[in-house]
Amino acid sequence: MREKEIKVLIVDDSVSIRNMLANFLHNDPYIKVIGKAEDPYQAAAFLKTQVPDVITLDIEMPKMDGLTFLRKIMAQHPIPVVIISSLTKKGANETIKALEYGAVEIIQKPFVEEGKTKEGIQLIIEKVRAASLAKVSARTQNILKIPPKFSADAVLKKRPSIAGTSFADQKIIALGASTGGTIAIQQIIQNLPISAPPLLIVQHMPVHFTKAFADRLNQLCSIFVKEAEDGDIIKKGHAYIARGDRHLTIKKQGNELVAHLLDGPLVNRHKPSVDVLFRSMANHVGAKGIGILLTGMGDDGARGLLEMKEAKANTIVQDEKSCTVFGMPREAIKIDAHKMVLGLAEISELISKIN
Repeated sequence: MREKEIKVLIVDDSVSIRNMLANFLHNDPYIKVIGKAEDPYQAAAFLKTQVPDVITLDIEMPKMDGLTFLRKIMAQHPIPVVIISSLTKKGANETIKALEYGAVEIIQKPFVEEGKTKEGIQLIIEKVRAASLAKVSARTQNILKIPPKFSADAVLKKRPSIAGTSFADQKIIALGASTGGTIAIQQIIQNLPISAPPLLIVQHMPVHFTKAFADRLNQLCSIFVKEAEDGDIIKKGHAYIARGDRHLTIKKQGNELVAHLLDGPLVNRHKPSVDVLFRSMANHVGAKGIGILLTGMGDDGARGLLEMKEAKANTIVQDEKSCTVFGMPREAIKIDAHKMVLGLAEISELISKIN
């Protein structure tokens, strides 16, 4: 069966950026750039003639900013939107707002790092593909050689141990998500009491944006939310968001468990990787752990969730109905890594009841 073509509209005031994105996306034979617009007014006129499957949208543009245009799209004719954002503090904060308004993915500028052109192009293609699968609703074959796909073994070795052993004296929750995860995470943790168990969170998101995401959640939640730093003591009533350029793990230090950040290769083409976090939970937390795998494309976290289950942890996947992209949870279900399938409200309620 032939793969469905993905039609893309690029909206950016820079002609060089528009052309660069189009050239990158042309490396995937199933992605077709059907239009380019230099501002939201041109984009609106284009949408009257053709409806794309995905829009890439710059935030900072003349005449009408990207956030205003995004809100109009999501209110009138919801289409999956990938935000193009700079690494500035303002760009990061506005990107978090865009995700709240309904955007589903982020592509950061600059698009590629020196010496990593193929990896950068592949990442852009995967984000557009993920967006094309996203369920959005109104709100008031690849030419390139794909980079190697490493497992968690490339970063963290599985600790041989007796299943169920733990260094933790309290329940600890590890949560992983990708496309659509920012809103899902917010819905789960925004009403948690300050007595909630510690949460370690991997959300696939570029560096700098994870800090803005953590700061935004901290404004909305009763619990304390921060971007994880190496050596953070894992405490009740706290949530630790993985940095966008480091793997988040947990380890024993003296009589306490602390966050430990690791560099290293991409795992399942992601850094941070959910599989790495879940493996560290299996290694050090065992039966005291709870693993939760949320919406996202691909399979990151599925094998790690199975390792947590084998270590006697409780394991949960988000149900298909509430997922933006039912990819990662589906892969976990395929290998029987889960003990429960729950909606977001049910997950939040379960966490709230844990002492």
